[in-house]
Amino acid sequence: MIRQLLRPLPQSARRAGGRAARRMERAAPLAEELRPVRAGLIGGQYRPLDAAAVQAIDSAVYQILEEIGLSQAPETGIGYMTAAGAIAGDDGRIRFPRALVDDMLAKAARNITLHGQDPKHDLLLSGSRVHYGTAGAAVHVVDVEANDYRESWLSDIYDAARIVEKMDNIHFFQR
Repeated sequence: MIRQLLRPLPQSARRAGGRAARRMERAAPLAEELRPVRAGLIGGQYRPLDAAAVQAIDSAVYQILEEIGLSQAPETGIGYMTAAGAIAGDDGRIRFPRALVDDMLAKAARNITLHGQDPKHDLLLSGSRVHYGTAGAAVHVVDVEANDYRESWLSDIYDAARIVEKMDNIHFFQR
Protein backbone atom coordinates (compact mmCIF):
# COMPACT_ATOMS: atom_id res chain seq x y z
CA MET A 1 0.00 0.00 0.00
CA ILE A 2 2.74 2.50 0.95
CA ARG A 3 4.66 1.55 -2.19
CA GLN A 4 1.65 2.50 -4.29
CA LEU A 5 1.45 5.93 -2.60
CA LEU A 6 5.15 6.62 -3.12
CA ARG A 7 5.34 5.64 -6.77
CA PRO A 8 5.94 8.51 -9.22
CA LEU A 9 2.86 10.18 -10.65
CA PRO A 10 2.23 9.87 -14.37
CA GLN A 11 3.89 12.67 -16.36
CA SER A 12 0.57 14.38 -17.15
CA ALA A 13 -0.32 14.78 -13.47
CA ARG A 14 2.96 16.43 -12.47
CA ARG A 15 3.38 20.16 -12.27
CA ALA A 16 5.78 21.74 -14.69
CA GLY A 17 8.36 24.11 -13.25
CA GLY A 18 8.67 25.26 -9.71
CA ARG A 19 7.05 27.91 -7.60
CA ALA A 20 9.18 30.67 -9.10
CA ALA A 21 8.14 29.66 -12.62
CA ARG A 22 4.45 29.73 -11.70
CA ARG A 23 4.83 33.15 -10.07
CA MET A 24 6.60 34.51 -13.15
CA GLU A 25 3.84 33.14 -15.37
CA ARG A 26 1.16 34.87 -13.26
CA ALA A 27 3.13 38.13 -13.22
CA ALA A 28 3.79 38.14 -16.98
CA PRO A 29 1.76 40.66 -18.98
CA LEU A 30 -1.27 39.32 -20.80
CA ALA A 31 -1.23 38.97 -24.55
CA GLU A 32 -2.72 42.03 -26.26
CA GLU A 33 -5.92 40.22 -27.27
CA LEU A 34 -6.50 38.98 -23.68
CA ARG A 35 -6.16 42.35 -21.94
CA PRO A 36 -9.46 43.56 -20.47
CA VAL A 37 -8.66 47.21 -21.30
CA ARG A 38 -7.22 47.82 -24.76
CA ALA A 39 -6.79 50.97 -26.80
CA GLY A 40 -9.70 51.60 -29.11
CA LEU A 41 -12.36 49.51 -27.39
CA ILE A 42 -15.85 50.54 -28.41
CA GLY A 43 -17.42 52.81 -25.83
CA GLY A 44 -20.20 55.32 -25.71
CA GLN A 45 -22.50 53.44 -23.37
CA TYR A 46 -22.29 55.95 -20.53
CA ARG A 47 -24.75 58.77 -21.21
CA PRO A 48 -25.13 61.11 -18.23
CA LEU A 49 -27.20 63.61 -20.27
CA ASP A 50 -30.47 63.03 -22.07
CA ALA A 51 -31.02 64.23 -25.65
CA ALA A 52 -32.64 67.51 -24.52
CA ALA A 53 -29.63 68.39 -22.34
CA VAL A 54 -27.20 67.60 -25.17
CA GLN A 55 -29.26 69.80 -27.52
CA ALA A 56 -29.25 72.64 -24.97
CA ILE A 57 -25.45 72.49 -24.74
CA ASP A 58 -25.16 72.35 -28.54
CA SER A 59 -27.34 75.46 -28.91
CA ALA A 60 -25.40 77.30 -26.19
CA VAL A 61 -22.09 76.55 -27.93
CA TYR A 62 -23.34 77.96 -31.23
CA GLN A 63 -24.65 81.06 -29.44
CA ILE A 64 -21.34 81.61 -27.61
CA LEU A 65 -19.31 81.25 -30.82
CA GLU A 66 -21.63 83.68 -32.68
CA GLU A 67 -22.10 86.32 -29.99
CA ILE A 68 -19.02 86.15 -27.74
CA GLY A 69 -16.47 84.52 -29.99
CA LEU A 70 -12.75 84.36 -29.35
CA SER A 71 -10.52 87.01 -27.84
CA GLN A 72 -6.76 87.41 -28.08
CA ALA A 73 -6.54 85.40 -31.29
CA PRO A 74 -2.99 85.19 -32.61
CA GLU A 75 -2.33 87.53 -35.54
CA THR A 76 -1.29 84.57 -37.68
CA GLY A 77 -4.70 82.94 -37.21
CA ILE A 78 -6.92 85.99 -37.67
CA GLY A 79 -6.28 86.12 -41.42
CA TYR A 80 -7.11 82.45 -41.86
CA MET A 81 -10.26 82.66 -39.76
CA THR A 82 -11.64 85.78 -41.44
CA ALA A 83 -10.82 84.36 -44.89
CA ALA A 84 -12.90 81.30 -43.97
CA GLY A 85 -15.85 83.47 -42.92
CA ALA A 86 -15.25 84.45 -39.30
CA ILE A 87 -16.08 88.04 -38.38
CA ALA A 88 -13.47 90.31 -36.76
CA GLY A 89 -15.26 92.71 -34.42
CA ASP A 90 -14.25 96.26 -33.48
CA ASP A 91 -13.64 94.95 -29.95
CA GLY A 92 -10.87 92.63 -31.19
CA ARG A 93 -12.97 89.49 -30.89
CA ILE A 94 -13.41 86.93 -33.66
CA ARG A 95 -16.97 85.63 -34.02
CA PHE A 96 -18.04 82.50 -35.84
CA PRO A 97 -21.42 82.43 -37.65
CA ARG A 98 -23.38 79.20 -37.25
CA ALA A 99 -23.12 78.42 -40.97
CA LEU A 100 -19.31 78.64 -40.77
CA VAL A 101 -19.19 76.31 -37.76
CA ASP A 102 -21.49 73.81 -39.50
CA ASP A 103 -19.39 73.97 -42.67
CA MET A 104 -16.13 73.40 -40.77
CA LEU A 105 -17.62 70.49 -38.81
CA ALA A 106 -18.77 68.90 -42.08
CA LYS A 107 -15.23 69.20 -43.49
CA ALA A 108 -13.48 67.93 -40.36
CA ALA A 109 -11.80 64.54 -40.55
CA ARG A 110 -13.78 61.73 -38.95
CA ASN A 111 -10.91 59.28 -38.59
CA ILE A 112 -7.54 60.44 -37.31
CA THR A 113 -4.53 58.30 -36.53
CA LEU A 114 -2.40 59.39 -33.60
CA HIS A 115 0.94 57.90 -34.60
CA GLY A 116 3.24 56.32 -32.03
CA GLN A 117 7.01 55.97 -32.29
CA ASP A 118 6.32 52.35 -33.20
CA PRO A 119 3.37 51.59 -35.55
CA LYS A 120 2.05 49.00 -33.09
CA HIS A 121 1.27 51.95 -30.78
CA ASP A 122 -0.75 53.92 -33.37
CA LEU A 123 -4.21 54.92 -32.13
CA LEU A 124 -7.18 55.25 -34.47
CA LEU A 125 -9.34 58.09 -33.19
CA SER A 126 -12.75 57.50 -34.69
CA GLY A 127 -16.39 56.91 -33.88
CA SER A 128 -16.94 55.60 -30.39
CA ARG A 129 -13.46 54.17 -29.84
CA VAL A 130 -12.10 54.91 -26.37
CA HIS A 131 -8.47 55.69 -25.57
CA TYR A 132 -7.25 56.70 -22.13
CA GLY A 133 -4.16 58.82 -21.68
CA THR A 134 -2.46 61.62 -19.86
CA ALA A 135 -2.96 65.21 -20.95
CA GLY A 136 -1.83 68.65 -20.06
CA ALA A 137 1.36 69.89 -18.53
CA ALA A 138 1.77 69.34 -14.82
CA VAL A 139 2.87 72.80 -13.81
CA HIS A 140 3.29 71.67 -10.21
CA VAL A 141 3.99 68.26 -8.71
CA VAL A 142 3.96 66.96 -5.17
CA ASP A 143 7.45 66.71 -3.72
CA VAL A 144 7.06 63.69 -1.45
CA GLU A 145 10.30 64.42 0.40
CA ALA A 146 9.38 68.02 1.22
CA ASN A 147 5.65 67.23 1.53
CA ASP A 148 4.88 70.27 -0.60
CA TYR A 149 4.14 71.35 -4.17
CA ARG A 150 6.94 72.51 -6.43
CA GLU A 151 7.38 73.38 -10.10
CA SER A 152 7.75 70.31 -12.27
CA TRP A 153 11.12 69.42 -13.72
CA LEU A 154 12.05 67.58 -16.89
CA SER A 155 12.86 64.54 -14.74
CA ASP A 156 9.24 64.55 -13.47
CA ILE A 157 7.93 64.36 -17.02
CA TYR A 158 10.42 61.59 -17.78
CA ASP A 159 9.31 59.64 -14.70
CA ALA A 160 5.64 60.05 -15.64
CA ALA A 161 6.36 58.79 -19.17
CA ARG A 162 8.14 55.73 -17.78
CA ILE A 163 5.16 54.93 -15.54
CA VAL A 164 2.71 55.30 -18.43
CA GLU A 165 4.87 53.04 -20.60
CA LYS A 166 4.36 50.19 -18.14
CA MET A 167 0.62 50.73 -17.62
CA ASP A 168 -1.56 48.57 -19.87
CA ASN A 169 -4.64 50.69 -19.23
CA ILE A 170 -3.06 54.01 -20.29
CA HIS A 171 -2.83 54.17 -24.06
CA PHE A 172 -0.88 57.36 -24.68
CA PHE A 173 1.33 59.88 -22.92
CA GLN A 174 1.04 63.57 -23.61
CA ARG A 175 2.84 66.29 -21.73
